[in-house]
Amino acid sequence: MSAGGRSGHPDTPLYMAVDGGGTGCRARLETGEGVILGRGLAGPAATRFGIEKTWAAISTAFLNALAEAGIEPDKAGHVHAGIGVAGLSRQGAIEALRDQPHPFASITFAADGEIACLGAHNGGDGGIVIVGTGSCGLARVKGCNIKVGGYGFPVSDEGSGAYLGLRAIRMAMLAHDGRMEKTALLSEVLARFEDDPRCVVSWMDRATATDYATLAPIVVRHVDDGDPSARRIMQDAASKIDAICRALFERGTPRLSLIGGLGSVMETWLAPDLRRRLSPQLGDALDGAAILAGRPPRETTA
Repeated sequence: MSAGGRSGHPDTPLYMAVDGGGTGCRARLETGEGVILGRGLAGPAATRFGIEKTWAAISTAFLNALAEAGIEPDKAGHVHAGIGVAGLSRQGAIEALRDQPHPFASITFAADGEIACLGAHNGGDGGIVIVGTGSCGLARVKGCNIKVGGYGFPVSDEGSGAYLGLRAIRMAMLAHDGRMEKTALLSEVLARFEDDPRCVVSWMDRATATDYATLAPIVVRHVDDGDPSARRIMQDAASKIDAICRALFERGTPRLSLIGGLGSVMETWLAPDLRRRLSPQLGDALDGAAILAGRPPRETTA
């Protein structure tokens, strides 16, 4: 296949979008009109794993996308790259990534939340509230970036999967002591630790936010069954997400989307007036990375 691959003329600008996260890395090569030419996948790309491993995942993903498009890396001088990376705020991370050799005409880095926000609003002003393992509110309004929460578990990340798990364990321990009713949810949580508080303490000493978040699906399942403890936990978590959303609206965010693995679940627990103010996503993080790279926003009626 020619140097231009399926992209037409080899000098036509193309856009490489990369979304690097803690669980995996995705890449997508597309034209200015949004036609997808190639995709690539790789392992985690978060700076907490180190710059070398992060860049290895990013480069594997974009090289796979180039290969699928039929473009040799040394023929990628017409490609502009936008790369979102988890943990980019770590000291020295962006400088170290900018020093990495690459085959592109240009390369721009941003935090993974920033590209998610760009994609959600097609490059326009707007905000997102991420509800996954952690939680965070992000917005861009009139050229200014706004952040609410997202400072890390357990001091922040309210309403997140990790928060649900922590609340479930706390209530399970209270139930074990006889200080509250032992519902089906709390019994199941305790059973995971052999009904022994010492096992909970031992687990707690080494547990991460991700470990706590593994309990979130259990809470959600018991909510669906009407478990009173699960409902109490979800109502409390929803109040935290509600506060993040309202803080972003108060600071001028024109449209707001709830995203993340628990976003749709949490939305059903928000106050009706707030749910009415939420907007659907116009695109995903890869769309945001493409816009970061320089691809024009897509025409939309939303």
